[in-house]
Amino acid sequence: MERHSLPPMRFISSDKMVSHSTAFVALAALCWGLSGGIGGMLMAKGWDSLVVSFCRGAIGLLFVLVWLALRPRGSGLASRRLWFWSVIAGLGVAGNFAFYFVSIAAGSVAVAATLMYCAPVFVYLVSFTLKLERPTLLKWAAIAMVMFGIVLLTRIYEIGAGGITPMGAGAGLLAGLSYAVFIFGFKYAAPHGSPQAILVIAFASLVTILIWLVDVDQAVAVLSTPSWPLFAVLGVFGAGLSFILYIVGLNHTAPAVASIVAMVEPVTASLFGVVVLDESLVGLQIFGMGLILVTVTALSVYSSAQNKALAE
Repeated sequence: MERHSLPPMRFISSDKMVSHSTAFVALAALCWGLSGGIGGMLMAKGWDSLVVSFCRGAIGLLFVLVWLALRPRGSGLASRRLWFWSVIAGLGVAGNFAFYFVSIAAGSVAVAATLMYCAPVFVYLVSFTLKLERPTLLKWAAIAMVMFGIVLLTRIYEIGAGGITPMGAGAGLLAGLSYAVFIFGFKYAAPHGSPQAILVIAFASLVTILIWLVDVDQAVAVLSTPSWPLFAVLGVFGAGLSFILYIVGLNHTAPAVASIVAMVEPVTASLFGVVVLDESLVGLQIFGMGLILVTVTALSVYSSAQNKALAE
């Protein structure tokens, strides 16, 4: 989860391993894309967006607990800094899941997924503010293009058109902002422990936060509903396997490649929304979506290239 710029990891020369790792990243992005559509189906059946988010996170927690149990060495669980930054990451992932599904419920899967893909822009803005990143004309131009793409995608100039509401657009952007918080939390936690330990704390924080916000009766009803297979698929592929695949895949995948492969997520989510949920987009919205996806990907690739050059 940036699905574009998690802390760089060790690389090896084996082309076969690199190919497999890239496939893992692509599969993770595909799972995340499908999870938006599955969440949309559940909410269309009357399930609350927070209940859907809670179940997704709870199942994800079970998976990363098993991962930590299988690979406990170097967890860093005794480190206070690991706990602090992992909880921050948990706040981010809780907001990301919740706002993403609120955006889908109030708008559409395609718009919500694309707005969430704007997370690297928020990372840049926060980095500029904290003086962690030097602003350049090229970066500001890319951010301006993304903002223009958002205007076209959400049709904010005629709000309410095409099923896009202020709540849907705002929640989608907040999902991206929350994802940026997760990125920073994960980045600063990484030096102090293992990825599986960070994810366990992050998902445990998510569950702890959302359990106070959900409709408890509806959450309990998930256990006996005929829709439970959809909840299971959402949790397994949207938070369990996907996170593990992505973290493992990043071990041998260059950040620039991961940035491009991550486009699978919003594209998959958009296709799911159009084909399965009968959502529709007008020409300018499709152009805005393309502008956002291409610009954010190019910005991520450019940043990765810059960081590599500085490291050398």
